[in-house]
Amino acid sequence: MADKCSEGLLNGAVPGERGKQDKSVKRGNWGNQIEFVLTSVGYAVGLGNVWRFPYLCYRNGGGAFMFPYFIMLVFCGIPLFFMELSFGQFASQGCLGVWRVSPMFKGVGYGMMVVSTYIGIYYNVVICIAFYYFFVSMTRVLPWTYCSNAWNTPDCVGVLDGNLSSHAAVNLTHLLNATQKRTSPSKEYWRRYVLNLSDDIGNLGEVRLPLLGCLGVSWVVVFLCLIKGVKSSGKVVYFTATFPYVVLTILFVRGITLEGALTGIMYYLTPQWDKILDAKVWGDAASQIFYSLGCAWGGLITMASYNKFHNNCYRDSIIISITNCATSVYAGFVIFSILGFMANHLGVDISKVADHGPGLAFVAYPEALTLLPISPLWSILFFFMLILLGLGTQFCLLETLVTAIVDEVGNEWIIRRKTFVTLGVAVAGFLLGIPLTTQAGIYWLLLMDNYAASFSLVVISCIMCVAIMYIYGHRNYFKDIEMMLGFPPPFFFQICWRFISPAIIFFILVFTVIQYRPISYNDYVYPTWAISIGFLMALSSVICIPIYAIYKVCRSEGDTLLERLKNATKASKDWGPALPEHRSGRYAPAFSPSTESHLEVQPLHPEKAQSEAAAASPVQGSNGLAHSQDSRL
Repeated sequence: MADKCSEGLLNGAVPGERGKQDKSVKRGNWGNQIEFVLTSVGYAVGLGNVWRFPYLCYRNGGGAFMFPYFIMLVFCGIPLFFMELSFGQFASQGCLGVWRVSPMFKGVGYGMMVVSTYIGIYYNVVICIAFYYFFVSMTRVLPWTYCSNAWNTPDCVGVLDGNLSSHAAVNLTHLLNATQKRTSPSKEYWRRYVLNLSDDIGNLGEVRLPLLGCLGVSWVVVFLCLIKGVKSSGKVVYFTATFPYVVLTILFVRGITLEGALTGIMYYLTPQWDKILDAKVWGDAASQIFYSLGCAWGGLITMASYNKFHNNCYRDSIIISITNCATSVYAGFVIFSILGFMANHLGVDISKVADHGPGLAFVAYPEALTLLPISPLWSILFFFMLILLGLGTQFCLLETLVTAIVDEVGNEWIIRRKTFVTLGVAVAGFLLGIPLTTQAGIYWLLLMDNYAASFSLVVISCIMCVAIMYIYGHRNYFKDIEMMLGFPPPFFFQICWRFISPAIIFFILVFTVIQYRPISYNDYVYPTWAISIGFLMALSSVICIPIYAIYKVCRSEGDTLLERLKNATKASKDWGPALPEHRSGRYAPAFSPSTESHLEVQPLHPEKAQSEAAAASPVQGSNGLAHSQDSRL
């Protein structure tokens, strides 16, 4: 009996009352906790795990890079991940609604929306290119295998052309020289056929119709998976979040059986301990942790807002963060086993074939696939994996924008029409992505990737930490978490949130500024006006914070600036748990004497309370009636 009472009290009920539901009928919740974990894993594990981490690892000391990487994971990655999950779950609001905690900082939420908009536009273009490669791989011979196509140049030398793979038939010196000077068929296919690349970012040229069609396909897929919000996306992630691991495992088993695979893996893991003292290595490790977990995008807050109030998000944050980083390490084995085989096949050092970004996904790796038996099969599997990895992140980016819009408007009309909001955002994303499918599209894509979601994320995250820990107050936030989870955040996380994580974030910001180099793409150097546009994109998200803060201070009550600041930073009256049954303690509604008769008090003995109603005071006599009215409501 005691256990049942305790369970009822956990959901806001009192003894003698039917237990209340720990779910939001209005906003909706995840079908179960597995859906949330898989969605968050799909959000955090993206294309960067496959093409960025392995490259950073071998560039920054191989196995030695793992040491600063895991240090940053423990002291920055997991604490920030836990903070965002707990923040969204406690208020059951998206990246805008949560800032009732300190209304002056709502600009942080708008900054998150701007960042998610930029990323959502160009991320789906990368997915559409993966779709294109996936479709063209359904053939007997991959189109980038040989140099006998109309788009190839005289400089093209394929690894399978002229029996280059036979060291006995060709002089080794000649082979090395040809390999170093050659233009690979996969590179020419990427630049001259798929992109039909123009010579300048300002020369848009024509829209590449095959890419435009694939962009439409990718947006339709994203919309259909989100047509019912988390109710539909929560079912889709059972496949999109788990199948990439199946493909990775298949490619790993195939990769390690190839000649030269061990050389590639050793190149990937061999520690160069002298680089541990290099600040650049620590900066890259911190940046990779920060960006790969998706902090400050708004997606984590949004996904957690659909959790039940008492869900153990502390446990989830550790599971998801470790899974994300383990996936990066695992993907490195897959990538470098294949690249080691390719380097062995060509007779060159692996550094000549290793690359990062689109160069690894759409040039180096596709070329390696042509050397495998039944190459179209491995190509289909690889690009299908890229599609699923990208979709997992894209789902959350789109849901972040839709949830923020719906929560901000907040009326019944828009809640019932959330599907149309999703459709509107998807159509807008498709239209804004069309310029990225032109002949200069890759230039704009890389510009957005390098500036729209770079140091602005660091600034947003730093201000979020300061606002929660020092404006709202760390003691208040720790009490909120204890109210939600049943225990306060561990002491380690308290220290990280207040001191260590903000310090690391500030270090990343300083390092990003010091390390800054103007963007370039292969031999193409971006003009000044394009870099200026990049900085404007970066500032467009950060500038939301001071603009909204000024607006809020001007609109706040008070005779002096100090009074206005206090009122602007003070938590709103509606800050706290979204459901009434969870608003206890300092979040319990305050009633005036005139409305006290409507206070919902649950009698332990309802029959006795009714019999004493006539002789009792107005408050006592209205208990049963008030409760029955509230129940009907």
